[in-house]
Amino acid sequence: MKAIPTAIPDVLILEPKVFGDERGFFYESYNKKVLEECGIRVEFVQDNHSRSAKNVLRGLHYQIKHTQGKLVRVVVGEVFDVAVDLRRSSPTFGKWVSVSLSASNQRMHWIPPGFAHGFLVLSEYAECLYKTTDYYAPEHARCIAWNDQDVGIDWPTGVSPVLSMNDKDGRLLNDSEIFS
Repeated sequence: MKAIPTAIPDVLILEPKVFGDERGFFYESYNKKVLEECGIRVEFVQDNHSRSAKNVLRGLHYQIKHTQGKLVRVVVGEVFDVAVDLRRSSPTFGKWVSVSLSASNQRMHWIPPGFAHGFLVLSEYAECLYKTTDYYAPEHARCIAWNDQDVGIDWPTGVSPVLSMNDKDGRLLNDSEIFS
């Protein structure tokens, strides 16, 4: 597995070794030892699978307690995947990084605890699989507004995002409960 650094040092793009021929392909999407060699030393406790239609924007989600690290990959379609640093003590607080995740590029996005996560579906639909380091805790779930100008995410242009009611009610970073 190849770990590609991003502008936020704790967030990584992972490229697995893919073995393919005319029959198809094979790759390890999770190997604890290999992830540890990439600097990711965590225990995953939950797997999630979401399917979303084109232009659906999910996020920017996080939990104020039971914070979740996420290992995200796409098995059908393509998404623009985003991580926003919510750690006040971090030199990259409020900064964001993104990566295109798709079934064809087979990349994964490691987003450690302390970050908000969101994605925009670019294909007709997309299916995302992600492992988390803590359980979903709805009482601690929060959402940063996807279009917060202070965060300034450069979302793909020409898209009118489809949002859930929760995501429509996302708060501005400066008005949100976040980490110290």
